[in-house]
Amino acid sequence: MDLKELESGVNPGTHWYYQSKKWPLVRFVKKIYREQKKKVVLVDVGSGSGFFMYELIKLMPETIDKVWLVDINYTEAEVKETSGQKIEKTISLPPIIEHAVVVMMDVLEHIEDDLAILNEIKNRCAGKNHFFITVPAFMDLWSGHDIYLGHYRRYTSKTLNELLLNAKFPRYKIFYLFAGIFPMVWLVRKLKAKEAKTTLKPTHPIINSILRAYNSFEMNFSRINKLFGVTCAAEGEL
Repeated sequence: MDLKELESGVNPGTHWYYQSKKWPLVRFVKKIYREQKKKVVLVDVGSGSGFFMYELIKLMPETIDKVWLVDINYTEAEVKETSGQKIEKTISLPPIIEHAVVVMMDVLEHIEDDLAILNEIKNRCAGKNHFFITVPAFMDLWSGHDIYLGHYRRYTSKTLNELLLNAKFPRYKIFYLFAGIFPMVWLVRKLKAKEAKTTLKPTHPIINSILRAYNSFEMNFSRINKLFGVTCAAEGEL
């Protein structure tokens, strides 16, 4: 997740955006758990605060065996402190990724060579692995928000599909999230100047509750949305 978004005072534990965005990932991890009939190993690449992994542990601790939080910004002290624990921080990918779900929540857009990181992940995989990816959608939504967060690009289902094909990911589904708020986001970003600053800010509790309820409900149908949204997502096998 983008740590810079937290600098504006956003609390992911209550903010509608993060609290609704977690549900497709929760659904996917539950699906893998049911299919393989054993606890899931998670490798969260570009994990930042690890918010999504901590949410998964809180919601379904019985389904998760191990979590690797992978981020180059972790300190030596953080890595040492979590060594050997159920949730372990590291600055590099595990040498072998085996029978795991690799998660990349809003990460690829920060990497100049997005294919290279997918190839590196692929090369470390052994056995059957899965992945869940989210990226910002549509260059038409490009704004100062993307500049502020250090994005190189936004994606469409077509460009994300091309990337996954080039990385030789065998089977996957691509879909969009946050379709309902797309017109509002488009309008806001067209009206605002291209100044490098985040548009994700703390929201009034009532508005936050409404947006959280609406978007969380929409996430129940996200896998059938092939048309548009603020976020593009992919889930499948590695």
